[in-house]
Amino acid sequence: MKKRVLYLLGCAAPPVQYMDRPVRQAQAEGWEVCVGLTPTAAEWMSDRLAALEDLTGHPVRHAQRRVGETSRWPAATASVIAPATLNTVNLIALGLTPTWLAGHGVEAIGKRWPLVVMPCVNSAYASHPQFGRSLETLRGAGVRVLFGEPDGFVPNSPGQGDPEGYPWRLALSALPD
Repeated sequence: MKKRVLYLLGCAAPPVQYMDRPVRQAQAEGWEVCVGLTPTAAEWMSDRLAALEDLTGHPVRHAQRRVGETSRWPAATASVIAPATLNTVNLIALGLTPTWLAGHGVEAIGKRWPLVVMPCVNSAYASHPQFGRSLETLRGAGVRVLFGEPDGFVPNSPGQGDPEGYPWRLALSALPD
């Protein structure tokens, strides 16, 4: 049986500090996991990057490869972007690629790779009109977007989030078999 490879990609939202939890869950479900982060998330997690690399057996990516450099990751079976910030959701929906992570999301859409996006935004960000348009754009492009009741992230009031309670299980359960 071919090994299933998950790219678990996180943005700079508070739940990213618990990224080891979904890595372990995905591994228990038979996935080989590679972790990627936005540059800010990588900065937040700088003291934990080595532990994530030990856990996954792969380097944590947070920047574009240099010209001519080959990837040290196996090809993905599926990708999850979670937690996905307002910024990254909008970047991918608009086709903008200032970060490696956003570029991967844009490429996944273009190549029709399985992609799950679960935002992590507060209710003020969620009410911005571009956010709703971006979610619809992603859904229209075939992305599995997990936002709102009953099977997605539900935003809280600003400052009232529960990073430890982020529903990683929803993102993992949305992956293809």
